Amino acid sequence: MSDLPPRGSGQYTVLDDLRADCEQCFGLCCVALPFTASIDFAINKHAGEPCSNLQHNFRCGIHSQLRQKGFRGCTVYDCFGAGQKVSQVTFEGQDWRQAPDTASTMYETLPIMRQLHELLWYLHETLTYESAQSLHHSIRAVLHETDQLTQLPPAQLLHVDVPAQREKANKLLLQTSELVRSDAVRAQHIPVNNHKRYERGANLMGAKLRGADLRAANLRGAFLIAADLRGADLRAADLIGADFRDADIRDADLTSSLFLTQAQLHAARGNHRTKLPASLDQPQHWDHQ
Repeated sequence: MSDLPPRGSGQYTVLDDLRADCEQCFGLCCVALPFTASIDFAINKHAGEPCSNLQHNFRCGIHSQLRQKGFRGCTVYDCFGAGQKVSQVTFEGQDWRQAPDTASTMYETLPIMRQLHELLWYLHETLTYESAQSLHHSIRAVLHETDQLTQLPPAQLLHVDVPAQREKANKLLLQTSELVRSDAVRAQHIPVNNHKRYERGANLMGAKLRGADLRAANLRGAFLIAADLRGADLRAADLIGADFRDADIRDADLTSSLFLTQAQLHAARGNHRTKLPASLDQPQHWDHQ
């Protein structure tokens, strides 16, 4: 059992509609988004052009072999449920093949919806922290406002001021982070320098942090690309926006880290001994690295 403050009373869960459900989506990420041939994508693809692996039923023809076929980027992408929201709610179940005249608008709404759903994911998480109870009323207000934006029809959705909405949410996320990490420092006698360690966007590319005590550290937006975090203790660390590409988190403890996402885990290298929050799953490719 973790000796750090829990995410809140009861089991931490995230609403199902903030998890990608490809069965309810029209393969939007495979069409709307551009690819550039690189280590993450085997081909070039323009925005609005269907991927050559997309089948008629909107499923990926090489889904079980994406990494082996050179499409690692596809395994890392997470729409936070925006794909099925645009497909089934915004466009009421009418796909881009049935209604080609609406296709371009559908593609334009996907990134907007994804950003709003990502905010909803983080806001829902803040409500699970007992340390941030004083903020819960304000958080619920912004959460409701954000959710209402996701219900807008296409024409209005395209004009949503996402940066403004993100700024509202980010103020509360920052306050939540400070409260939770400060409580962790006090409750468990974590060194104060942990709480103040690093600034947003810290450059830790390739850093040697094996076994490091990073409890309650501020790793918001940190560049952790290829960092060695084997066995590191990241409990109560703020990981929002941290770049985990090829970061080695084998045997690391992330059980009570803040704002960790499934996409970050998919980008990292871990194993069955990597400890994760109950809300997230171990990526399948970890067993085959």
